[in-house]
Amino acid sequence: MRKILFALSLILLTNQIQAQSVADYLSVPFPTSMTASPDGKAIAWVFNDQGERNVFYAKAPDYAAKKLTDYKGDIGVDLGPLVFSPDSKTLLFVRGNSRNPSGQPANPAQLQENTDKKIFKVDLESGKSSWFAPGTSPVFSPNGENIAYLIGGSVYLKAASDTTDSVKQLFTARGSASMLSFSPEGNYLAFMSGRTDHSFVGLWNFEKKELTYPEASLDFDAYPAWSPDGKKLAYLRIPNILNLLPFTSITEANPWSIRVLDIATMKAEEVWEADPGRGSVMVDDLPAISERLWWTPGGSLVFPWEKNNWMQLYSINPITKELKHLTPGEGQVEWVQASFTKNELLITHNIGNIDRRQVSRLDLSTFDLELLSDPQTINWAPVRVENGLAWLESSWNQPGWPMVQTYGQSKMLAQELFPKSFPKTLSKPTPITLRAKDGFESYGQLLLPANYDPKKKYPAVIFLHGGSRRQMLLGFNYGMYYSHTYAAQQYFASQGYIAFILNYRSGIGYGMDFREEKNYGAGGASEVQDVMAAADYLAARSDVDNSKISPWGGSYGGFLTAHALSQAPEKFNVGVDIHGVHNWNNDIPVFASWYKPEKFPEMAALAFKSSPMNFVKNWKDPVLLIHGDDDRNVLFSESVELAEVLRTQGVHVEQLIFPDEVHSFLLHRNWVNAFAATFNFINKHSLAK
Repeated sequence: MRKILFALSLILLTNQIQAQSVADYLSVPFPTSMTASPDGKAIAWVFNDQGERNVFYAKAPDYAAKKLTDYKGDIGVDLGPLVFSPDSKTLLFVRGNSRNPSGQPANPAQLQENTDKKIFKVDLESGKSSWFAPGTSPVFSPNGENIAYLIGGSVYLKAASDTTDSVKQLFTARGSASMLSFSPEGNYLAFMSGRTDHSFVGLWNFEKKELTYPEASLDFDAYPAWSPDGKKLAYLRIPNILNLLPFTSITEANPWSIRVLDIATMKAEEVWEADPGRGSVMVDDLPAISERLWWTPGGSLVFPWEKNNWMQLYSINPITKELKHLTPGEGQVEWVQASFTKNELLITHNIGNIDRRQVSRLDLSTFDLELLSDPQTINWAPVRVENGLAWLESSWNQPGWPMVQTYGQSKMLAQELFPKSFPKTLSKPTPITLRAKDGFESYGQLLLPANYDPKKKYPAVIFLHGGSRRQMLLGFNYGMYYSHTYAAQQYFASQGYIAFILNYRSGIGYGMDFREEKNYGAGGASEVQDVMAAADYLAARSDVDNSKISPWGGSYGGFLTAHALSQAPEKFNVGVDIHGVHNWNNDIPVFASWYKPEKFPEMAALAFKSSPMNFVKNWKDPVLLIHGDDDRNVLFSESVELAEVLRTQGVHVEQLIFPDEVHSFLLHRNWVNAFAATFNFINKHSLAK
């Protein structure tokens, strides 16, 4: 008996030792770019396996996973998206990194090669891959003979069979092109031409070799969508909003509308306009895709609208003007995916399951809505396959993974690649509702420590997500950044911390009133009150040592961490600020080139009042600053300036800097090092008290 107990204790000890590393919690390959072939008989996706990115492919009927590429090592070169040819025999993928304002592609591994984005082609019968062209956003012509793509906002065209290095621009045009879309017959290419404070929908006529803008306007015309017969082109018309300070609330504007262009006459008409007030603003973040319009086989248009506080789907009949609400309930539609069957849309949402993501099928003939996923799991990126469905799925104790279901039977794809080092025991999150001093309700999840004892007092950490248009879920997130941070909070819990995850006002998932709270961000930083509510909630718990509460977060989460430490140092122990914004007036021009603080003194005064630097004189707690110096979202100088000011005040500052790294780290080892440093810094100061 003693031998058995000893053997069991060794097994438990081995498992515990294996789970002691942050790296173990980040060891699972993260799937992205799930796509299905046009015939519904195959799927492809990208696995980021601890920084090693490769394309995988699985074909009916057994869907055995096959690795199509063989890129080696954690070298920080991005991969995706993936595009099937119309005959399902070829797969395109984009590999490489975007450029910074100086025109340099990201290269955090200091590779001695060009890391610009390039398009590659895989012959799915032979498995051979080859370079196709420089550029991004490839789109096959309907017959599969040509591929349109973008280089620096210009449109290029190349024969799919061309194996030479030829690069030829399709047409010359001002503006920056995007949203490429071939007409069903392939005789036109529609696109959006972005021009700073307005945009046009353009048409390239292949037969006439003629470029036109059929209905130029003062507004943002975008999201072109062809009718199934190619006779109509629908698009959105979104009025410009002059001098709107980014990261401030907006709940109404001049209403946006849907227009339909008759290709035969080149005349357009408005078929629907949003009501004034709620829903009059076209939200950029939702749905989180490059499409906003979908034609039904019966000639109606499906579109997203935020009329009832939630971004949901509606349909409009362009002829009768009959409007239908398609996705009622409490929750938002976040992604919409068309199907090869042409008679359905696959929708990812949180309707009726606010802290998860679900997949439903919208029948485009009857407009019936059918839930397809397990309500206890988190599901996203669905694609239709023959006799079934493929999607990505996670849960509270397993990171995202590709799944397939055919004939009612589900299985994990490439199950053999799931690492044995991943911890077997995690902390199940409990949903929490908080009320700030101003009465506003925010939300979060609580993770209790391993071997939790309610009689003990534990140190606590508060994780603050970025965005702020994000939502942390009751499990591993659908985005890699937040899947990793959820894993980091699980690691804190495994090491004896009460780990809290805050969904503060201005995030998504809880409706427009929550997201567009009137004083958030650069308009008052009201979400700081939610951080204080989280700190007070933890401090009031009998199982928390209220002298050891530490906030940490990245980007907007770094901004809120800095606010917490500067506004209420007495509530907190230490903090970790990862690429955070500290002075809105410095960083807002990154997102709005028109904004010059000296030209808008009232805006600038409010923005600074809403910044951590306005309160920095109160800062006393030690802080760890983490930043990559090729960050394109938050200026690296934000951390440089904060460190200088804090050191002058005698505040203890530590730093972890990643040369040539971007905002969402490209190198896996930088994620591991960042979270290991975060834990070690907080733990060192928690043990010191």
